[in-house]
Amino acid sequence: MTAVVAALIGSLILAALVYDIARLVTPGESRLPPLARLRGRRAALETAEIWLVGLRLHGRIDAAAYRTRMHGLALGERTPRRT
Repeated sequence: MTAVVAALIGSLILAALVYDIARLVTPGESRLPPLARLRGRRAALETAEIWLVGLRLHGRIDAAAYRTRMHGLALGERTPRRT
């Protein structure tokens, strides 16, 4: 019984480790903010702005990237430019 509990705890720790590594490696946002396309261009830009502020507040992007992407939103670009 002790071996089963130890194996269960070990597998949970391993699953948490894999999840954390995958979250660190994958990009911080999806290609389009959720449901943005259904409400029109202006609503999509507002949703992208809220999404971007959330990324900044949670430390997922730095200040320079935030300024660059907010400038792009002001120009009407929902996705960041590829350089």
